[in-house]
Amino acid sequence: MLNSDTKQNNVYIDLRSDTVTKPTPAMRAKMAEAEVGDDIYKDDPTVNALEARVAQITGKERALFVPSGTMGNQICIKAHTRAGEEIILHRKSHIFVFEAGAAALISGVMTNLVDGENGYMDLEAIQNGIKDGSDMHQARTSLICMENTHNICGGTVVSLEHMKKIYDLAKENDIAVHLDGARIFNAAVYLKTDVKNIARYADSVMFCLSKGLGAPVGSMICGDEQFIERAVKVRKMLGGALRQAGVLAAAGLHSLDTMPDKLHIDHENAAYFAQTINGSQYVSLSGGMPQTNIVNVTLFNTKTDAGAVAEKMKKEGVLINGEKGSKHIRFVFHRDNADRKDVARAADVFLSALE
Repeated sequence: MLNSDTKQNNVYIDLRSDTVTKPTPAMRAKMAEAEVGDDIYKDDPTVNALEARVAQITGKERALFVPSGTMGNQICIKAHTRAGEEIILHRKSHIFVFEAGAAALISGVMTNLVDGENGYMDLEAIQNGIKDGSDMHQARTSLICMENTHNICGGTVVSLEHMKKIYDLAKENDIAVHLDGARIFNAAVYLKTDVKNIARYADSVMFCLSKGLGAPVGSMICGDEQFIERAVKVRKMLGGALRQAGVLAAAGLHSLDTMPDKLHIDHENAAYFAQTINGSQYVSLSGGMPQTNIVNVTLFNTKTDAGAVAEKMKKEGVLINGEKGSKHIRFVFHRDNADRKDVARAADVFLSALE
């Protein structure tokens, strides 16, 4: 039952995103103690250590620290392409839906959108969409972008086999491949493999330190030496070059040391939440049971909408994103809501809000 006494001291169970996590005391200590320098001059030892560590984890020659995942994706697109070219990506990809048209503005590229279930881009559609530039009327395809895990499709994981097929197809046509791996560590946990085994099927990889890994700020882009040299220039153009960034890099290093082995808890909590709400006559699990830390829900057989549900849940101490008029809600599980009791209460509050 809903109970207004469940929220105390303005402490919420926050299921809006895994970006909302707060630094732990241990992480704050690492940040406070970080040795720093000017990263523009490559004088920040903590940033240098983070970039070296990430290159090793992803199996790439070099890595670069950037302020955000969106900037990381856009740096990679610009470093791979020239204005007037075309990139192929999933119709529901983060790059297309949630990055404010940046590829068009920053890189001057067209987007060729491909459909596919659960984040799997249709291979035949990719093949048919590739343009080699020989026709003067058409933009040349210079980049294919994958996403793993796939955010809008509910944190679904694309298999290594499918990624390899896309990568091989790209190489046959002399096309670069970028991976939006914002939650690549979640994908690795689900696939029971190393991150580098996912990253091998892309020429560039972006992943976020500030999502499931729990750092307050920052993302990483990875690739070969020549690519990162181009990326450094683009980062400067976009205002993403930082100075004493070691205080942020220290948080990233701490996250890499402590969080990957705990991500399975977020996945288990997402599954528990989904199982708990699945019997409701008002709820459909979009895409089925979650594979990672995201649960997508569609409301039906009810006049209420996501906006109204969000308002009711907030009064009971649970935060979700819910738009007025929408029937779709996303719940995201992370380090700061890892207590199973909180997950159970969130499910109870949600089901009560539907009545």
